Amino acid sequence: MKFLLKQSCLVLFIITSITAQTQIAGKRAWMSVGSIHNWYFNYGSEYEEGWIAEQQYGLQWPALYQHQDMQAAKGLWIAASNYSDSKGSFPVKVVHVGPRVTGSGEFFPVKFSMTSKYEPPVITVDGVATYSKLIENDAVDKTMKWDRIIDNVTHTVIGLTMNRKIIGFSQQFHDNYIVYDYTFTNTGIVDGNGTTRDPMTLNGVYFYFQNRYSICADTRYVFGNATGWGINTLNDVRGDTIVASTFFPGNKDNDIRANYSWHGKYPSFTAYDNIGGSIWTPYYDKTDTSGRLGSAQFVGLATLHADTSPIDSTDNKSQPSTTSFEGSDEPNTRGNNHLNVSGMLSEYEWIRRGHTLPRHVDKTNPNGMSGAQGDPALGSPGGWSIANGYGPYTLAPSESIHIVMVEGAAGLSREAAISVGRKFKSGLISVAAKNDSVYTGRDSLFKTFRRALANYSTNWNIPQPPPPPKKFTVSSGSGKIILSWDPNTDNPSDPAVVKWELWRAVGRYDSTYYKIWEGTGTNYNDTTASQNTAHYYYLSAVGDPSVNNGAGMTLSGGLSSSRYYTQTYVPAYRRTPPAKNLSEVKGKIRIVPNPYNIAAKGGLLFPSEPDKLSFVNIPGECTIRIYSELGELIKTIDHGSTPATQTGSEDYDCTTSSGQIIVSGVYIAVFTTPAGEKEILKFVIIR
Repeated sequence: MKFLLKQSCLVLFIITSITAQTQIAGKRAWMSVGSIHNWYFNYGSEYEEGWIAEQQYGLQWPALYQHQDMQAAKGLWIAASNYSDSKGSFPVKVVHVGPRVTGSGEFFPVKFSMTSKYEPPVITVDGVATYSKLIENDAVDKTMKWDRIIDNVTHTVIGLTMNRKIIGFSQQFHDNYIVYDYTFTNTGIVDGNGTTRDPMTLNGVYFYFQNRYSICADTRYVFGNATGWGINTLNDVRGDTIVASTFFPGNKDNDIRANYSWHGKYPSFTAYDNIGGSIWTPYYDKTDTSGRLGSAQFVGLATLHADTSPIDSTDNKSQPSTTSFEGSDEPNTRGNNHLNVSGMLSEYEWIRRGHTLPRHVDKTNPNGMSGAQGDPALGSPGGWSIANGYGPYTLAPSESIHIVMVEGAAGLSREAAISVGRKFKSGLISVAAKNDSVYTGRDSLFKTFRRALANYSTNWNIPQPPPPPKKFTVSSGSGKIILSWDPNTDNPSDPAVVKWELWRAVGRYDSTYYKIWEGTGTNYNDTTASQNTAHYYYLSAVGDPSVNNGAGMTLSGGLSSSRYYTQTYVPAYRRTPPAKNLSEVKGKIRIVPNPYNIAAKGGLLFPSEPDKLSFVNIPGECTIRIYSELGELIKTIDHGSTPATQTGSEDYDCTTSSGQIIVSGVYIAVFTTPAGEKEILKFVIIR
C-alpha cells in the first residue's frame, strides 16, 4: 500500500522536474523521520544534481530550518582487478554511480522500497495536508527496531550485487544520523534482466565511496557562490593512522573511523571571519540580521563495521584501507566508463591510495588552529571531497562482504548559533572565541558517531518512544485554534503514552517553539494565540521514564515521539469572532495595519507575513471588494463561504486578482453582506 502525502505544488514540481543532462529514469525517496533528511537514488548513490538541477541539495540538518543542505555529490565505485568478460580482459574493472555519472549501463536497480514502523500520520491544517517532504511508503512493519528503512538492491555489470539498507531513527538521541548497511555479493548477475556471466572469483575488489560536502546552503550567497560546491570545505579523518593531527591536536577520537567536514575559511570573502557562517547581510531572509551562525554544522561518515573477509565476519579495524581527500573537479570525477581502461587505471589508484597524510585540514593549516587559517581549496577549482575505500577483498561465487556506515550531522543549536553570532557581530567576543564555539560541533558529531556505534552494538535495540498519533488536525477558528489527534494503538507492545506535549511557534514554522500544553487528553483549544497571526505546531507523545533502560547512550527520562511526524508547515490562525450583520459592527471594522508601510518596524507588520493586511470585526459571511482610488476593481474576496470559515477576520495579501503586488496609494474596501448591507473603508499603502 502506498501513502502519498504532499505539501504543495512546489513539491510535486521538484519531484517531476527532470533535467535531461543530469537525470535518468529511476526512483528517488527521502529519509526524513529524524532531524537529518536526505534523498536517495535507486541506482546506489546520490550523484550531483541527481534530483533537481541544484548542486547543493540534500543532507539537511537541522532539517526543520530552510536552506540547510550540505550535500553536493556522492559517488560509489566498485572495482576488481584482472577482470575478463565478453567485452575483453581488463587489468582493472571499475563500475560507477556518481559523483557525476548516473550509473546507467553499469548499475541495474531491481528493488527500491520503503517500509515504516508506523503508517505515516495524516497531518492537516484547515483541511490541507502539510508535510515538508513527499513520503512514498510501500509497507508498514510494526516490529521494526528503526522507524523507517529503504531497501535498495542493484546489480552491476561486473556481477556484484549490492543490497543497500538505508535506516532512520526518530528517537531523540539517535535522530541526527542515517545508517547505511551494505551487503555486496558475487551473484554473477550483470544486468537488470537477471542475465548471468560465467561463475568467477573476483580479485582485488574494493568498495569506494566519495562524499562532496558543501556546508551549507544557508550562507552560499552570503559569502560566495563557490561555497555552494564546497570550495571552502575542510575535511579531516580519525581512526586512519596513529599520526597525530595538528589542527585538532593529538589522536583524540581515533577510536572512531570517520571522515568529517565543516565550513572552512573562504579567502575571497574579506568583510569578516566566515568560520561558522555568521550572517551579517542576509540573502534569503532579509530580517535575519542578528549575525546568526548559518553554517556551524559538522557532517561526516563513520564506519561501524567492515567484514574481514567473506569467511570472517569480524570487524576489520583496518578498514577502510583508503581514507583520502580528492579534488572534486578532477578528471576522475566525470565521464567515468567501465570500458575506459586508462580511466579505470587512474581511478584504481585513487581507490587503493591508502591513508593520505597530511590530512586535508593539516595540510591547509600546518601551524594548527592557532595560526592564520589557510585556503581549503589548496589551488583547486572545486575544493575537495572525502573518500573511503574498503578492500582489497577476494570474493568467490556467492560470497559476500558486509559493511555498515553511518552518516551524521551535529553542531550548535539554533539558539546557540543566534547567541554566538549576535555576540560576534556586536564585537562582544573575538574571532577566536566565536570559532571555539563553532568547533564544539566537532565533539557533538563524534558523540553522534558513538551513539550510532552503541546502537549498532545493541543490535539496534535502543529504547523507543511511544508512537506518534495516527492523525493530527489543526483548524483555524473563531477565538481559538482547534487541535485534535488520534492516538496510535495498533501495536499493544509499543511504549505507552504517559502524556502529550503541544508546542507552538509564531510567524514561521522554522522558528522557536514553546510548550503551551501537556496532558492526557486528545484535543486542545488554543485560545492564547495572537489574533490573525500565523501559528505552527507539533505534538509529541511522551513515554514512561521507567521503560528507558539507557541502551545506546540514551539519556534518562521519558522519551518523546519525533516532532517530524507531526510538524505543521501551513499556518493556522485564531480569528476574531464574527458579527451577525454589518449593523452590529457599524464603525467598528478595522483594517490592520492602516496605513500599511513596508518599512515599518517594531512589530507593526504581521510576523513573517510582510505583505499582509487583516480586515477585523467583519460579519461571518460577506464579500470584500477592493478598489483603487480611481474606482478600478482590484480584487474580490468571498469571506465565509462555508460555516467553517465564517469568522470575524479575513486576510489580504496586498495583491490584485492577477497576483500582482499593489503599489503605493489609497485604496477602498467595500464590505457587502448577502442581506445587502454595505460598509466602505479606506486604507493606505506605502511602499
